[in-house]
Amino acid sequence: MKKNLKMILISSFPPRECGIATFSQDLSNAIHQIYGHTLPVEIYSLENDQEKCGKRDNVTDTLHTPTLAEYRRVANAINERDDVGMICIQHEFGLFGGDFGENILSFMLAVNKPIILVFHTVLPNPESKLKSIVTALCDLSEKVIVLTENSRKILRNEYKIITEKIEVIPHGTHSVLWKDKEKLKTKYGYTENIVLSTFGLLSANKNIETVLHALPEIVEKHPNVIYLILGKTHPEVIKNEGEKYRQKLTDIITNLNLTANVQFVNKYLELEEVLEYLNLSDLYLFSSKDPNQAVSGTLAYAMSTGCPVISTPFPHAKELINDSNGILLNDFNNPKQFQDAITCLLENNEKRTEMGRNAFSKMRATCWENVAIGYGRIFGKITNKNEDLIYQLPEIKTLHFEELTTNFGMLQFAKFDTPDPASGYTLDDNARALIAIIMHYEKFNKKDSLLLAARYLNFMDFVQQDDGWFQNYVDINGEITAQNLEVNLEDANGRALWSLGYVLSKKPLLPINMIATAENCFVKALPNIAALNSPRAISFALKGLYYFNTTSDKSIKELSEKLVQKLLRYYEVTSDQDWNWYEDYLTYANSVLPEAMMYAYLILGNKKYKEIAEVTFDFLLSQYFMKGKIQVIPNKGWFHKRNERTFFGEQPIEVAYTMFTLELFYQVTQKIKYKEQLQIAFSWFLGNNHLTQIMYNPVNGGSYDGLEKESININQGAESTVCFLLARLVIDKWETKNESETFNIMSYES
Repeated sequence: MKKNLKMILISSFPPRECGIATFSQDLSNAIHQIYGHTLPVEIYSLENDQEKCGKRDNVTDTLHTPTLAEYRRVANAINERDDVGMICIQHEFGLFGGDFGENILSFMLAVNKPIILVFHTVLPNPESKLKSIVTALCDLSEKVIVLTENSRKILRNEYKIITEKIEVIPHGTHSVLWKDKEKLKTKYGYTENIVLSTFGLLSANKNIETVLHALPEIVEKHPNVIYLILGKTHPEVIKNEGEKYRQKLTDIITNLNLTANVQFVNKYLELEEVLEYLNLSDLYLFSSKDPNQAVSGTLAYAMSTGCPVISTPFPHAKELINDSNGILLNDFNNPKQFQDAITCLLENNEKRTEMGRNAFSKMRATCWENVAIGYGRIFGKITNKNEDLIYQLPEIKTLHFEELTTNFGMLQFAKFDTPDPASGYTLDDNARALIAIIMHYEKFNKKDSLLLAARYLNFMDFVQQDDGWFQNYVDINGEITAQNLEVNLEDANGRALWSLGYVLSKKPLLPINMIATAENCFVKALPNIAALNSPRAISFALKGLYYFNTTSDKSIKELSEKLVQKLLRYYEVTSDQDWNWYEDYLTYANSVLPEAMMYAYLILGNKKYKEIAEVTFDFLLSQYFMKGKIQVIPNKGWFHKRNERTFFGEQPIEVAYTMFTLELFYQVTQKIKYKEQLQIAFSWFLGNNHLTQIMYNPVNGGSYDGLEKESININQGAESTVCFLLARLVIDKWETKNESETFNIMSYES
């Protein structure tokens, strides 16, 4: 069995209570979640005379930072190993012994493995010795990672570190659900309160007294305000001065008559508690008096949970906060500025909510999964082992899928992760959802899946008219809406036939009443199929006819021949030597056209249809697959053969449809290229896209609605969520017993 090279992480680590220890634990967990056993991470934990944590299962070795000989001992031990691909040092000046932590240079000089150095603090205006130490640290590193653009700018301009050596990977954040905010207020007993909060290990540097002095006039006007000071006192502070600072705050609270409006949560909070407290908060207050604080994990965490932040103007805050997501104060130590900012947002609920939504959206790119991909990318480059990195397949979750479903059917849209009843229902979404949940039932055999399937099927039965034609839009009250008169319904009817045919192909698996309903709907629609003219409606109908043909005694060959001849005419009129396609443009659901041609071959046995199917699909794939990635036609600009192609605005539905077609073509032709492209296509969801960000929500199994040029649309509507589940279930078929729950995409990257 091939040995995978490891990443060694040198850092403080829990149970040590400090921000870098928590950061390192979150990072190692995220790397394991994304890459599993193909990128093992070993921890070399830092200890000093005061904090000795002893032997732990998840720590390979310890480094006693005050002892110079320890650095050489650890370096020599690592040098003896042949399984280390890279060493990652999490750097903070106070973590290592010597002036400005210079002892770590002894390790870096002695070790013969590639090093990346992560600077959590980059100090501006360096004096001579600090500058020489930082320069030496950078010289001995293959790459230097900083957490903010400001830190990169300081390293480049003031320390003269070359730009090519510096990478920016932001502080990671944990994904939470927007919809949990009110639930959590109820859980913690704050339903009647406007909650302000501050979080972190307590020390005088947090300058919380500035906020306390801003509160009296605020609580006089808003007596339901409560300010939560979350976290125990920093262990170093306890060691040096005990609870002196906390007592100082307590005295201020008493003197200002704030005891009913300020609460200490004086304990070391587990991650789940931290995220819940931040999620339920209406405002987060950051009052640090350190103008050179390079980065704050607590600031990042607060924004990622949807809190608008009011902050003093330290560098990380300047980089993250703007008028759309919070308020950046002009000064430090200024209670009046805090008072005015808090009052402004307390008295404008709409503005406060909008800021929270913007913060939530902005920070989704910094989730730990994306951070782990960033570290994996650097590891692959340094070790030249990209091909050995294998993405883990994310767990199959249907939480959001189910939450989008009412007793009537699947709702169309969501705002973030919250279903939007006002958007109503569509035939399109319910038809696709029916296929997805039956695939899920086939894999997991859960009765709840059948209950959901019955709802989607009943919705389709509801919107079918007496003439067999299906309507598409239904409002939240169950009324078929006027939108049906304004939209070409052929494509929706084609998708309905595909869905119903798929149900009928699972006759041995499904209850007899479900099969009877699906067959009744399908047969009722059959007389309308011959009149279809839209290429995509024809194509979806052919898919449905193929599935229907596998279980029905009724011959549908004549009808299939009529449909494929229509599709063939589109091809013959439009295609030329450089454009092997059915239309003059590529728009949406493109792959379903060659897929339908292949299904026509399977129904009718005409090899000409198979040949055209392959020629046209290969043409489409030549437009989609570039440099080891898939880039489908975006919804913001169709590709006309006489125009330049536009990029960005990709949607999960196009990727999922392409995967269905790739799976069929591999099954029919056994050409390995289709299987490889199937894997690349799914890797789009996992971060193999132009933003190198995941396109799914790891908490609820939903999918984000769109991949834009510079950001992701993190709404999780029915179309994207259903298509992600479809894609995940398709790729699930290609797991092997030896690589269960893993998925290789890195080998296809250039």
